[in-house]
Amino acid sequence: MPTNDVPNPEVALASPTRARYVVLAYLCSMAVVLYLDRLCLQQALVPMQEEFGLAYTQMSYVHMAFTLAYGIFEIPTGRWGDRFGSRGVLTRIVLWWSAFTALTGCVPYLELEIFTIPLSLTLLILIRFLFGAGEAGAIPNAARILMNWFSSTERGSMQGWFQASMHVGGAIASPVAAWIILSPIGWRGTFVIFGGIGLFWAALFYWWFRDKPGEHPGVNQAELQIIGVPAGKSSEGDHAVPWREALSHPNVWLLGIITMTSAFNSYFFFSWYSPYLQKARDVDEITAGWLSALALAGATCGSLIGGVCADFIVRHSSDRYRARRLFCLGAYASAAICLFSSIHIDTPWLSAVFCALACLMLFCQLPTWWACSFEVSGKHTGSMFGLLNGSGVIGAMGSQYFFGAFVDWRMALGFEGRDRWDPAFYLSIGLLVVGGILWQFMCPRRAIGAASP
Repeated sequence: MPTNDVPNPEVALASPTRARYVVLAYLCSMAVVLYLDRLCLQQALVPMQEEFGLAYTQMSYVHMAFTLAYGIFEIPTGRWGDRFGSRGVLTRIVLWWSAFTALTGCVPYLELEIFTIPLSLTLLILIRFLFGAGEAGAIPNAARILMNWFSSTERGSMQGWFQASMHVGGAIASPVAAWIILSPIGWRGTFVIFGGIGLFWAALFYWWFRDKPGEHPGVNQAELQIIGVPAGKSSEGDHAVPWREALSHPNVWLLGIITMTSAFNSYFFFSWYSPYLQKARDVDEITAGWLSALALAGATCGSLIGGVCADFIVRHSSDRYRARRLFCLGAYASAAICLFSSIHIDTPWLSAVFCALACLMLFCQLPTWWACSFEVSGKHTGSMFGLLNGSGVIGAMGSQYFFGAFVDWRMALGFEGRDRWDPAFYLSIGLLVVGGILWQFMCPRRAIGAASP
């Protein structure tokens, strides 16, 4: 007869399958492609400016078009995942964004204007808007999959790997895109090549993946026990999101504002860092690509370290919220110090090292942010994560516009080189300080839609 210690001897004797790690591999490879396509624009920005004759402020509109659409469609596509499952939704997302990545390279140079706005700029803005609409929901649906396929004690590390993979894609994009752009293929062909990669991923993912771990032929009962009963069940269904409760939840507001401060800083490295290196630090395109990759390598390491720390806090801390507050305060403060140091260093490589350290510390807290978001979201992971992650759009768009407009403004005043760029970093540093302070107000709260105790 089964003992109390071993409820199911047959399951206990069976070696657990590892299908959940294949799921992680799919998500990580998607993350690589996602940032490969997203950050290609940063490296192509200078030749695009030169070909289309666009100012920095005008190029900031191109960046912002993506980010605005990304924020608008985060909640609907996250909600679709909650209702219909992430398999079909995520496949559609990757196919869509891949198509508009390729189309970015097909925008022609046109001298025509519409209400004094160059037609080429209008087409670029439209295509990048549709590209952002396509990418929206990728991260909320990935979060939903992690929630369903991994136990609470594994999610921090798994999210760390997922987040790190994004920055691997960004780090690959910078030097590879720089090399292809300087080849006969040019910046246009670079977008077409990068856009084709996602098509293969989408076909393989739809063939292999299942939303419910229990329905996947590669998952046995032993692995289902490791995943846990709540994670082993699918959360699809037409569960109405209690938006009134969600929008009055203090942790929702805190997590949303915190990610705005984080996004303001991270999107400088996603959008403007390579042009900054070329124009302010006077480095060539290939060197700028490698230094941009170095900064994103810091983000990669930070995501991995932060994932381990997030799981350690869950497993070993008697007061996980206090531990999270102190950990994230240290991460934000360290990032602010490193960023401040970077703008007071003349050597481009050494300055980039401090930028990489700033990215490391900034992204070290992100898995903890995800862990708090999981706890707050409850069964509405796709919808709520769309809201929380989408909140960062405000900070991201602010960063994309601010740096472009600031450089044009300083240029009009007659400033040159680093004097056009470096003073803008003080706003980034200030927001890092604000983010660290806000973490101190995070407190234990029940999940959205959970019954009152």
